This record gives sequence, C-alpha cells and structure tokens, in this order.
Amino acid sequence: MIEVKNVEKSFGDGKVLKGISTVFETGKTNLIIGQSGSGKTVLLKSLLGIHTPEIGTISFDGRIYSDLTRDEKRELRTEIGMVFQGSALFDSMTVAENVGFPLKMFTKNTKSETQERVDFVLKRVNLTDAHNKFPAEISGGMQKRVAIARAIVNNPKYLFCDEPNSGLDPNTAIVIDNLIKEITEEYNITTVINTHDMNSVMEIGEKIVFLKNGLKEWEGSKEEIFRTDNEAVVDFVYSSNLFKKVREAYLKG
Repeated sequence: MIEVKNVEKSFGDGKVLKGISTVFETGKTNLIIGQSGSGKTVLLKSLLGIHTPEIGTISFDGRIYSDLTRDEKRELRTEIGMVFQGSALFDSMTVAENVGFPLKMFTKNTKSETQERVDFVLKRVNLTDAHNKFPAEISGGMQKRVAIARAIVNNPKYLFCDEPNSGLDPNTAIVIDNLIKEITEEYNITTVINTHDMNSVMEIGEKIVFLKNGLKEWEGSKEEIFRTDNEAVVDFVYSSNLFKKVREAYLKG
C-alpha cells in the first residue's frame, strides 16, 4: 500500500499539486487520470522520488519516504518496478539482456540464476522465442511486454506504469491492460498507472484517482465512475459518444 497525505508540489510560483491525499491499494490496479496539466505526471514522479513535495508525506507500507536514510531509499528502489512510456528499452541490448539488466544492477545472482529468472518472466509475458532479438526487431506490443518483464524481474512490491498503452493499437492495448492486471493480482503488487486511455479505466480501473488543476477531484472504482454525478469526471471520461452510450446503458441496468 502507498499512502499519500496532503502532498503539495510547486515549480517556481506555480503550485502543481494542491494537497493530494489518497491510498493506492495492494493487489489492485490503481489509475491516475486527468487532462494534460492536471498534475498526474508530477504525482507519479513524486511517488517515484524524482520530485520532492514541499508539504505532505508519501509512505510505502508505513515507511515515510522523506524519513528514510539514503541506504533505506536505495533499498526501497529495489522493490520498485517501472514501465516507461515508449518502453525505454536499450537498443543495443537483446530482449534477454534488457530484462536481465535490473538483476545485474541490484542483485548478486549468478549467471545461471539470472538466466533462469529471465526465462521465467519472459515466459510469463508470453515471449518465449524473443530472447536474442533486439528491440528494433519486434513490434511495439512485444516491446511493451519486454518492458513489463523487465519491471517484474526483481519481484517488486510496487509497479509504476506511465502511459503503458501509448502508441499501441486498441487490441494490443487490451492485451497489455489485462497482463498488468493479471500480474498485479498474481504477485499481490501495488500497481499505479498514469493513463489517458479511457479503455483502461473501464477495463481495469479498480481504484481511479481523477486530478483536475492539481486537486483530487474524485476517486472511486470503474463501477462507481459510471454512477458519479461529478460534472468534471463526466465531461472528461464521457467526452466520446461511445463512452456516453456505455454509461447510459449501464445506468439503465
């Protein structure tokens, strides 16, 4: 569980996060949504320790990040997996080398132990024949699965995903959504996803935090988002006719 209490973050004279408080639950897919400039990326980077809030605390299963020593922060980072927008794979490394990179960085595993773990996670994301291929030789969807494999190779407690469906076709995006949800439940991970994809909200949004102008405007589940009368949420989520029709059908029962 990640608990955010009254977090504020400013850049110059502009306050980007304005007293955000929420809880990201373990074993669930927690989504952060909002328009560009709403503060969702700054919140994600604050959770990762890239940005330091001026006010408030962020705690990981009771460990307040700002109170940790340098060594304790380094230890916490070994418990975090990250799926970057665009996958961020190393072009000069094979798929297997990309996935094994965190093991070389953060563990003392032998070569055979590393290979065994790499084989396991690649099989878990349904990539059993891509070990020796380079990122340029595989599709965008396969690259995203490699990124997920790399993110979970160290058995993280916390998984962060920044726009994981960016650049993917709708069918592949659904596959990636389902894979992230399955892994979250299977390994009981606290997963936080920063997304603008409303399909993801409807498919896997077990906990949704909606930001607007740096404030937490609303939070709830994908079921609750159908019933909400919050105008800002309705305008954002149901801006397309398709989602309007889905909501109308849901409300009619």
